[in-house]
Amino acid sequence: MKVNYQLETDKIIAGLEGRQKKPTLLLHSCCGPCSSYVLEYLTRHFDVTLLYYNPNIQPETEYEKRLYYQREVLKRLPAKILECDYDGPAFEAVAAGYEAEPEGGERCTRCFLLRLEETAKRAAAGGFDFYCTTLTVSPHKDAQRINRIGAEVGERCGVRWLPSDFKKRDGYLRSIRLAEEYGLYRQDWCGCEYSHKEA
Repeated sequence: MKVNYQLETDKIIAGLEGRQKKPTLLLHSCCGPCSSYVLEYLTRHFDVTLLYYNPNIQPETEYEKRLYYQREVLKRLPAKILECDYDGPAFEAVAAGYEAEPEGGERCTRCFLLRLEETAKRAAAGGFDFYCTTLTVSPHKDAQRINRIGAEVGERCGVRWLPSDFKKRDGYLRSIRLAEEYGLYRQDWCGCEYSHKEA
């Protein structure tokens, strides 16, 4: 049975009411457009630091282009950013042997795991209360799988996973509107060369 992760988020946020200080959250972001709505929503309840760790984005010029527009979003919404050096070989290592997988297959699972593990490790090392990702805002991403991976990795790394399905309640539509309002570049593929070929 599928879990309604938006309701899980609601429960956690309801439990935060009455706190004098917002809990800290390390939010993995895949790109500026996806982060726009998620930041608008989460910064009401959390002290958010955004982690831009996306070794799947190819080539490096595309990575830099998306990073530029991520910074543009952060000029409008109250969050800090942790930028990572481009690390394409890390993605190539986890994708090796899975190059022919269709979009949404095992290659994507391994990519989610790579990015969420890095986020969880940094969240634990930085003493964050929670960690999360913007990935569930996309209707093309499996929120059930992402939440399962996020919870497992969080438990292993010792940091609390914030469950989410940010596409719910028109979150994805809001991200499209905000991208238009902010003049953001919206790509039509996930980032890796394999998804680009399928797109």
